[in-house]
Amino acid sequence: MSAALPLEARLGGTRAGAVREEFLGNSAYFPLANLLFEWLREGWHAFVRSPDPYALLATGAVQAWFAGGWKHAGRPRPFLGNLIGPAFYTAVEGALEGARFFDAPHHLAYWGFAIAIGAAQEARLRTAGRRARIAATLAENVLRAAIIVVMYAIFEALSNPRNATPAGFFADASHVYVTAALLALGLVIGAAQVTADGYLALLRSTAAQLRRYSELAMGRGILERAVADEASLAPTRRSRAVLFLDIRGFTAWSERAAPEEVVRMLNAFYGATESAVAPHHPIRIKYTADEALLVFAGPEAAVAAARALREALAAHLAPFGLAAGFGIHAGPLVEGMLGSESVKAFDVLGDTVNTAKRLCDAAAGGEILVSEAAATPGLAAAPAREFALKGKSAPLRALVLGSP
Repeated sequence: MSAALPLEARLGGTRAGAVREEFLGNSAYFPLANLLFEWLREGWHAFVRSPDPYALLATGAVQAWFAGGWKHAGRPRPFLGNLIGPAFYTAVEGALEGARFFDAPHHLAYWGFAIAIGAAQEARLRTAGRRARIAATLAENVLRAAIIVVMYAIFEALSNPRNATPAGFFADASHVYVTAALLALGLVIGAAQVTADGYLALLRSTAAQLRRYSELAMGRGILERAVADEASLAPTRRSRAVLFLDIRGFTAWSERAAPEEVVRMLNAFYGATESAVAPHHPIRIKYTADEALLVFAGPEAAVAAARALREALAAHLAPFGLAAGFGIHAGPLVEGMLGSESVKAFDVLGDTVNTAKRLCDAAAGGEILVSEAAATPGLAAAPAREFALKGKSAPLRALVLGSP
């Protein structure tokens, strides 16, 4: 797959990939066998001038389009999907040949194999027991190998009347050998598929777990970036807006509360935070106990998110006698994967981050302090104060958005 594919397509595949897999792994088998059969029967020049080869290729493509698309959408219908090919071929060729279409044994064989293989695939999909699924997989592959046996027998029967019956066909030792070899090969391929399916299921399960853990640690947006282009997460200087929030009175409250209650309250706090800021598309959310760091592309999103958070968290924290304070600053910082060679995490560092944290520390419960560097035009009428922030050589002027 291309490196440009999003994470969802990498893990779940694309519709085009599902259609291609269905065509090469199932839908093209009988049309290809039929194509070779009719080519040998009619001769190459007559065959390519007839509509047959093009109808056969279209048959496999049409079936793959529907069956592969259903599978990719999570709604597989293997039995119905396997009937699309013979139905399409019958409609096209039947319109050209009329009733004599059904006189050809290989045309009827198409329907027979479609029904049998579709039933085996349906059993593999719907059956809960592992042994039954293995048996259905083996049966499916033996049936697919039997396509060549049956088409060969039909070809021999039409070419030589002595081979028109099963007894006549198997009287020839070479026919017995070809039949046994093909069916044994189908059984071996089926066993290989069972093994491959087991590994594939394990890989998909592991990939889903790793994806979940990675999203929890990094956030989905950053994970998408990492998968699309690992170099994009190298530490880079960027201009960002940083929002810090902190729960006022948390330490004293947690001293009195049971640890389980503290965990429940914080988990609800994290959930409320993510729901409130989602419309404003944070680049990064980082929690440290009762504190949250949020990074945005610009001040407008940070201020809007802070206002949404203040409203959402007030209802959540008030029953505990708590409130949150907010600080926002904008400017240059370093963003990317930071840490040692063995342990790294996506983070942001720089004075912009430190200043937003100090503003948050200075804010009262329900107050949003916005530095002049992060001020937006809509805040022109907001009152301003100077704050002596810890570690800062000079007071910092900030706009004060008081409790609503």
